[in-house]
Amino acid sequence: MNSEAEASVAERAKGPRLALGIAYRGQAYSGWQRQPVEPTVQGRLESALSEFAAQPVDTMCAGRTDTGVHGLNQVVHIDPPVVRELNSWVRGTNRYLPPDIAVLWCREVGPEFHARYSALGRRYTYVLLESPVRPAIEVGSAGWVFTPLDGDRMREATCVLIGEHDFSAFRSSECQANSPVRRLNAIEIRRCGAYWRFDFDGNAFLHHMIRNIMGCLIAVGAGRRPPSWMAEVLAARLRLHAAPTFSPAGLYFAGPYYDPALDLPTHTAAMDWLPR
Repeated sequence: MNSEAEASVAERAKGPRLALGIAYRGQAYSGWQRQPVEPTVQGRLESALSEFAAQPVDTMCAGRTDTGVHGLNQVVHIDPPVVRELNSWVRGTNRYLPPDIAVLWCREVGPEFHARYSALGRRYTYVLLESPVRPAIEVGSAGWVFTPLDGDRMREATCVLIGEHDFSAFRSSECQANSPVRRLNAIEIRRCGAYWRFDFDGNAFLHHMIRNIMGCLIAVGAGRRPPSWMAEVLAARLRLHAAPTFSPAGLYFAGPYYDPALDLPTHTAAMDWLPR
């Protein structure tokens, strides 16, 4: 067989573009993005995919998460070098993954699909324990405050954040985004027993944006700042005007969402594990 024929056979052996949903606990990893030395979720995932496919497999994700941040439905796409059944990509890859990372689902998508650029929006959830003593069972899975919080004050403070704004005041100095302008569609705050649950929906988020907003909301909820302070911080567009960055422990990437015509899952069993 000549080289052209061999290339043609190899090309036909490649599978269609796939989208996969990934869940993970972030405590043991230095964030999502692959790094040369530190363990990362992407590094572990690509290693497992490559083991299963017996060839290198690269991934493109919907949104990178920081050290200690968890994923409930991270979406990645791959261009598989081999053809396998969809369910085989789930079970076969999970065989090579550590217990704190799992592939939840796999779907075939068109070649124009991109996990990041095709997303219409993204959702995050922050789980916060309000307790006079530090957490034990929830350590790493929930943020913690010992001061009682006022939900109405925090909800009032979020009103100014809804819509499209320059979020420079809530942006990490290490943020690599080209623009600080983002659109927040909704922020919901509710109490679930000893826990507070904060749900964020936006088109995209800056590095540390949610954790910096959380620091400000807690300052307002604890009575250290008035709700109107949030508008002052936003208008200042300077990171030094906001509260310190809050813990990553309770932050969960609930995942992106896409055109409904793609029929990609937006809910996973892991989401039912959170306080409701």
